[in-house]
Amino acid sequence: MAVDTRTLWVLLLVCVSPWSPAEATKNIHPRLRLSYRELVEMNRTWVFQGSDGALQNPALLLDEYQERLFVGGKNVLYSLSLDRVNAQHKEIHWPSSDDQVEECLMKGREKPECANYIKLVQPHNRTHLLACGTGAFNPVCTYVKAGHWKEFELDDDHAESGRGRCPYDPNSSVTSTVSRGELYVGLYTDYWENDASVCRLGNQSYTRTERDDRQQLNKPKFVGSAVIPDNDDPGDDKVYFFFTERVSDMDGGNRAVHTRVARVCANDLGGQRMQVNKWSSFLKTRLICSVAGPNGIDTHFDELEDVFVLKKKDDKNPEIFGLFSTTSNVFKGYAVCVYSMEDVRSAFNGPFAHRERPEHHWSVYEEKVPFPRPGSCASKINGGQFSSSKDFPDEVLRFVRSHPMMFHAVRPQHNRPVLLETGGGRTLTQLAVDHVEAEDGHYNVLFIGTDNSVVLKVITIYNKEADSMEEVLLEELQVFKMPVPITEILISSKRQQLYVGSEVGVTQLRLHQCDLYGSACADCCLARDPYCAWDGVTCSRYYPAGHYTKSRRSRRQDVRHGNAIQQCNGLQISEEHHGRVQQKMVYGVESNSTLLECSPRSLQARVLWFLLRGGDMEEVTDDDHVVHTAHGLLFLKLRRSDGGLYLCQSVEHGFVQPLARIALEVLEEESVELLFHRGGARGADEDEGEAPPRPPLCSPPALPPGPASTKHWYKDFMQLIGYGNIQRVEQYCERVWCAASDKKRKKLKALPPKWRYSQGSERRGKQRAPRHSPDS
Repeated sequence: MAVDTRTLWVLLLVCVSPWSPAEATKNIHPRLRLSYRELVEMNRTWVFQGSDGALQNPALLLDEYQERLFVGGKNVLYSLSLDRVNAQHKEIHWPSSDDQVEECLMKGREKPECANYIKLVQPHNRTHLLACGTGAFNPVCTYVKAGHWKEFELDDDHAESGRGRCPYDPNSSVTSTVSRGELYVGLYTDYWENDASVCRLGNQSYTRTERDDRQQLNKPKFVGSAVIPDNDDPGDDKVYFFFTERVSDMDGGNRAVHTRVARVCANDLGGQRMQVNKWSSFLKTRLICSVAGPNGIDTHFDELEDVFVLKKKDDKNPEIFGLFSTTSNVFKGYAVCVYSMEDVRSAFNGPFAHRERPEHHWSVYEEKVPFPRPGSCASKINGGQFSSSKDFPDEVLRFVRSHPMMFHAVRPQHNRPVLLETGGGRTLTQLAVDHVEAEDGHYNVLFIGTDNSVVLKVITIYNKEADSMEEVLLEELQVFKMPVPITEILISSKRQQLYVGSEVGVTQLRLHQCDLYGSACADCCLARDPYCAWDGVTCSRYYPAGHYTKSRRSRRQDVRHGNAIQQCNGLQISEEHHGRVQQKMVYGVESNSTLLECSPRSLQARVLWFLLRGGDMEEVTDDDHVVHTAHGLLFLKLRRSDGGLYLCQSVEHGFVQPLARIALEVLEEESVELLFHRGGARGADEDEGEAPPRPPLCSPPALPPGPASTKHWYKDFMQLIGYGNIQRVEQYCERVWCAASDKKRKKLKALPPKWRYSQGSERRGKQRAPRHSPDS
């Protein structure tokens, strides 16, 4: 007999992507995977698309106070609701003038470049925003009235040059942060991008790095910035900048790339006689993210893609998360490293780096360091001898200018990345982190954006006894319909929402999908999601002690181990009593292929198959005629001895759950062949001319009944498999064969009448041509 199309599809799937049960034990699969269509259908995401092409490299600002999300795009600025980004939005059109566009084109730029790309959106006060755009390669800034969601308009009276605050090129890197009404920016300040600068623009001050000083900045790519206090003295606050830059090698070239963290004092005003309007506190050091190799040679991830400063209750000691990629041409890999502020401060308080010439190696500066220590702030905690950096001795300013590099680099916690991605075939672009309290501790939940519209939700667990790191991939969400790079991820812990930006729009979704893990205690515990716990009824949002509305006795959660056996002992009622174990009857024909379908809810589970014989369970393993696939157990060539009752079970973290019981009945090949032959012969006897097409085995009731001979043929088939299972047979036929027949009839119905007649003739063995040729 011929193999049906459904089985051929399964065979093709097995050949193209082989799967084995052992692979499911690795956490390379998410616990939950949702496509864009599934997210929309379940009402779990809301997407704002904006006008066509307006959101290229959007700049996002999350304002919890105003309850708005501000989005800067191409010639437009949006104000979106944090409740629903696609409802009640307001927009401001802010294009470049015709004169600006014409001047831009005369300079040799392409027309798409000569728009106003809004690259900087920062709060100015409670009623206004500061917005800066490229202005057709002539940067411009203005203030935006945004005191209430209904009030959203440009303040035209305060438009001014944006040089030093916004880059000229829309594709140029820029980072900015605001503290006490002053703007700190890292960017290229000129048209040709030769002048990289870290600067501060205040009401009465302007301070920046040295112009054309490759010791301070050497072709940097700016990634992030943050204001982090050192102590309770506001005069000692520091502003940190994260970037990559070129590194001079022994031959004087700039081939290597290193990731840097630099800092300046927030109250730095520069010097009085030298370093006027220049930083007197600029220092930098290297951030290392590497994996130890077997020969003592580390594999370095040197290209910083994104940085996230995770602030906690102690705002002086946040954790710094960096998303890195390799610069190697041999392989592409990504890593996430975490740094403590204690280690960062230790590096800046350590020895200075020194080298006599660019071709020499770096060494520790061992001579006397002037007082006050270079890089320190004029603050009370540092003795209060200097009221301002303008009072610092000239020798301190000279030392800072000639020795901006620290000797010790900053190494990650546990001296290794918390997450590695190699050989995955996808590009990681963005990173955001949420700090979550769970029953067994606190966890950092990483949300990682990719180049194909996917957001990965990951937790990492450090095992101190084994000195090892475990990655748990909780969710894989496709947040946009089209595969586009994710350019921004923002978290609202207050609203438990995630806001994701790309060139096709801004999407909003929940931080957790607890109810989708399943209602059973085991399903919830095995998920290992710190946001979720079993509350005695279903899997729902976990609340720490003092915020939980239900009895604490009933809630179950185990993020560190996922031990459902221990957590759900005595609570896990037999799945069979709840009807969750599928009961199936499957018929297969001897010597043909047959698939017993069974898929676990969790993609991280391993599936085991057993053949039940009396009271014994015999595990079914792969051999030359049976294969485990992701969709079930596939018999390549069915034998009479394969008939029986099969049990499908999932195993995850040692917890076993029954999924399906499938009774497989094998039909004799000769009997079925004879049956089809007899059925076809009867049909031919009805009409000596043309044999009528036989209706499907299980025709829908709405169709007219077939000839009497077909009814007899159907009775023969029922006699072959037994009338005792007639109800299951009807269901099986309706699901498998009738669906295929309906699909074929719909295809024929969609054809023109002349082709429909031809198709019907061919199906009955008659070659009939259409009345007209296809070209007529």
